[in-house]
Amino acid sequence: MPVLASHRKPRAKVRTTSPAVGLTTAALASVTLLSPQSAAAAPAEPKPAIEEVRKKVDALYRQAGAATQEYNRAKAASASQQTKVDALLSDVAKRTEKINEARRALGSYAAAQYRSGGITPTATFFLADDPQGYFDQSRLMDRATERQQRAVTEFRTQQAAAAKKRAEAVKSLETLTGTQATLASSKKDVQTKLTEARGLLSRLTAEEKARLAELERKKEAEAKEKAAKLAARQAAEAKERAAAEEKAREEAADDSGGTGSGSGTDTGPGTGTGTGTGSGYAAKAEEVLAFARAQIGKPYVWGASGPSSYDCSGLTRAAWRAAGVTLPRTTWDQVEVGTRVATSDLLPGDLVFFYDDISHVGVYKGDGMMIHAPKPGANVREESIYSMPIYGSVRPA
Repeated sequence: MPVLASHRKPRAKVRTTSPAVGLTTAALASVTLLSPQSAAAAPAEPKPAIEEVRKKVDALYRQAGAATQEYNRAKAASASQQTKVDALLSDVAKRTEKINEARRALGSYAAAQYRSGGITPTATFFLADDPQGYFDQSRLMDRATERQQRAVTEFRTQQAAAAKKRAEAVKSLETLTGTQATLASSKKDVQTKLTEARGLLSRLTAEEKARLAELERKKEAEAKEKAAKLAARQAAEAKERAAAEEKAREEAADDSGGTGSGSGTDTGPGTGTGTGTGSGYAAKAEEVLAFARAQIGKPYVWGASGPSSYDCSGLTRAAWRAAGVTLPRTTWDQVEVGTRVATSDLLPGDLVFFYDDISHVGVYKGDGMMIHAPKPGANVREESIYSMPIYGSVRPA
């Protein structure tokens, strides 16, 4: 009996554990029921503020602009290198023909010697694996006539020249291949940046797009206000200069005793910078601006230089070409041309460059405004020079 009693105690313990099992099951069920609510309550990844989107899109467009300039540089270098390669290959072909002419001359001498039954050192020289080594043997020189010597010398000269040009052509082709690789890489970089920017904009809701447009209008208004202040300051300075020049003329006339010998100091809308600008520059600037105005409304297309579309440096280059001045293709090279001028001293026709990486440029039209090809999706237009951070300005001619 004691054994049986001890045998039943574990069964009592089993019954006491069942409520725990029930509680565990209920707890699991409650977790299961609550889990969707917990997932729903988990905070979603916050969307970037519209201001952040604008800044990121602007940065992508600027990076695309820099990549466009790299593309333009590689394209110009590729075209130049291709021209050089073509010229070298043409030269090699001409020199090869001269070699053939010299070879034919040597062959005719060899044939003549064969027909006459004489010794044929020229033929031996011509057919030898090492003509140079055979040429060094005095026996050939002793037996060769003066005409034969000239033919041999001509053959060697043309052969050496052709080999040199052929080596140059091979090297130029290698350079061309590298330049074309850079061109392809830059093109891909531009396309990647633009695709990312378009993707960001396409994901905006109608409300967000309206908010973005409002931010752009606010930015444009602020830039126009700064342009108006610059225009007023430049007008006041021009008025002061005109008054000072008039006073100087009057004093000169008084000092000369009214002899009427005044030489005049008409310098046009001078800047006071000592750059020597005058009517000559003003005339060119008018042509530049006339061309630029005629392009307003045409689309920005990266890598384009007209006549139906432009990128920023393509437009400035085409505009100044209309005035008879040839500028380099890229912003990085255009900024090195001419004379640097301060923003306060800008004249119509000057080039204004933007951003620390000098990835954008426009033509100054006066009153703090410029004509430029802004970015993909936009057309050539007039805009305040303060719409972007100014890097510096140059007077190209």
